[in-house]
Formats: sequence, structure tokens, C-alpha cells
Amino acid sequence: MKRDSVLTRVVRIFEAFEPDAPALRVTDIARRAGLHVATASRLIEELVGHGWLLRDTDRRIRVGVRLWELASRASPTLGLREAALPFMEDLHAVVGHHTQLAVLEDREVLFVERLSAPGAVVNVTRVAGRLPLHASSSGLVLLAHAPADRQEQVLAAPLEAFRRTTLTEPERLRRFLADVRRDGYAFCAGFIDEETTGIAVPLRGPHGDVVAALSVIVPNDPDARMQIPALRAAARGVSRAMRNSSH
Repeated sequence: MKRDSVLTRVVRIFEAFEPDAPALRVTDIARRAGLHVATASRLIEELVGHGWLLRDTDRRIRVGVRLWELASRASPTLGLREAALPFMEDLHAVVGHHTQLAVLEDREVLFVERLSAPGAVVNVTRVAGRLPLHASSSGLVLLAHAPADRQEQVLAAPLEAFRRTTLTEPERLRRFLADVRRDGYAFCAGFIDEETTGIAVPLRGPHGDVVAALSVIVPNDPDARMQIPALRAAARGVSRAMRNSSH
């Protein structure tokens, strides 16, 4: 039986950490990574020595700042975030609730930036967090503009229901995606939490292709649709900034 390489084991160690589990004991990491405790302990010690992992005072292990530093330098979303943040801040000041930036990652939506405020509505997303594409406004915008084969893969897979309003029927989802492409936005009232509405619009890169989604999470009330013009204006600003930065 072929043994995993050292690199593969290291990758599995890092993948043991999740948004809800940012700090873990060595035994927990070993179990999640499928490694012998002695093997995990040895690799973790080396990674701590290089600053890629950090040991807390209670002996729990967490991802080190050094890894964040390297990832931030090389991240393909760095230019996107730099272009988007000024417009996100303006939009956030208008909306007063959550403003988010997300990209397509395999069959999920990955959130790369978020602005919030005290008293904002419930929001299950977080920076570096993921959601299924069919479940959120950002994911639906990205899925609507994804290649046809990616759309068919998602439509053919089981679609988890977060609420009764979540789109879990392939034909309903197909029609919704067509509406997103026609209208230029996804309006998702109560899709994840019945008290909130997610609204997302596409962000286009220098060549006109959709590279990200900009969204807001606001109360699920009759005023929610009033946020669409500000959201679209911000998206135009971000897309323009990305075009200018590419020259």
C-alpha cells in the first residue's frame, strides 16, 4: 500500500482546521487528518518551528500568522479586494448591514471579504467561509454566470435545503439562474434565515467575464429591494476599478 507523502500529510493537517475549529489539540488534529498521533505531533512541531502553526498557552494548535502572511501576498483575490473595498465601504455606510465579496471555488462560494456593524441582521457567512452555490445570493450569481458544465454538475447533485425557500428542485433553480442573468441580480428573501434577505450582483473583470459577486444581507422586509440600486452602482465602480488597474 502506497504511503502518503510528507506534503500530503501536511496538507491534511492544515485541512483539519475549520471556521468552527480554529484551535485544536494535537490528538484532534491527528484524528481529523487520519494520522498516527506521533506522526502528527512530529510534523506539527516542525510547522510550529517555521511559524506556519502556532501553539497557544493552553497547548492548542492554530494556524500561524506566517501562513496568513504568505497566503495574503500570493492570493489571486488580493487585487479584487483592493479594488472592491472602497466601494464596499461606501455601500456598507448606505446599507448599514453586512456587505460581502465572494468568488467561485469549485462547487461552493468562498467569501473573501465582509464588512459588518453592531446590530446588523443575522449572517451565517464569514471571511474564508463557504456555502453551497445554490443556497446564497452570491452563490446563485456566480452559478448563473459559470460555465454550462459547472451549472449542470450542481444541478445534478443533491441540493441541501436550509429553509423551505431554498432552491432544491433543479428546474426551479434553472429558471432562477435565467432570471439572474436577465435581471442582473439575485434576490433571495429568507433563503438561509427567514429574517434576512441576501441580494447579490456580479462583478466583471477587465475582459467582461464575471469574476466575483458583491452582496448585502439586509432585513427581510418590503424595503429590501430598495438596496438594489446602491448595490448595482457599487458593482459598476468595482468593475471599473478592476479595468483601470489592469491597464
